[in-house]
Amino acid sequence: MNSKKLPRKRNVSSMRMLGAQVQAARKAAGLTQRELAAQCLVDEETIASIEQGRRTLMPDMAELLDQLLGTKGTLAAGVENLPEIDQFPLFAEQYMAQEREAIAISWYECVVLPGLLQTREYACTILSERVPAYDEDEITVMTEARIQRQEILQRKGAPTMSFIVWEPVLHLCIGGPKVRRDQLRHLRECAELPGLALQFLPMKTSAHAGLAGPFILLETPDHQHLAYTESQRGSQWVSDPNEVSILARKYAMLRSQALTPQESKGLLDRLLGDK
Repeated sequence: MNSKKLPRKRNVSSMRMLGAQVQAARKAAGLTQRELAAQCLVDEETIASIEQGRRTLMPDMAELLDQLLGTKGTLAAGVENLPEIDQFPLFAEQYMAQEREAIAISWYECVVLPGLLQTREYACTILSERVPAYDEDEITVMTEARIQRQEILQRKGAPTMSFIVWEPVLHLCIGGPKVRRDQLRHLRECAELPGLALQFLPMKTSAHAGLAGPFILLETPDHQHLAYTESQRGSQWVSDPNEVSILARKYAMLRSQALTPQESKGLLDRLLGDK
């Protein structure tokens, strides 16, 4: 399993500067964005986003660009020495980059609701409870970033999505009664989205396959299978096929142990008092 602690965070202005270096090197090599993208086996928008500082230049991509553009390790060194800022750890950035491109997402959660399904108020409350505390500006920025990620739920060609949530999460009164009720109503609306399955693992279950904690499975456009897990003090970006297979088997077992999507809608209806 590929794993690492997450001390490094990325500064937006530095990302733009590094992107400008990529652009200058590309032009010096006489390549268009489309031509460079083809050599990197990514789409043209990925290169454009990197050059504009909208997408983090990952270490493996930096090394590849150094080879293709003849920049002799300059870009890889730039990535390694980006200054720190309190925003997103590197592995989290890698996950979010893959999340934007994924054709399938399977997410098991047993602590809080999945970020892609959170309301703004629920997300803000979660981020406000962090110890040591974020300041107000950081909470605002990170809440907005979390909400922006949810655009994939509505986009054309949205990924196929499956969410399994342990039922006790629904009963936590995070943010107070109104925030909880609005969140439950939002979940009920999400449960009707095409290509999205929402299931709850009932409290009465005596044991289940997710006792080791939450995790996310992704399938990329080129059909690579990846996984991502988070814990109190770090996260793991999992690409080893054997380790991903173990998590995929756990997820398959969880789906069989959870309520069906229709039964899960019924649970939400009962919690909302609609039935």
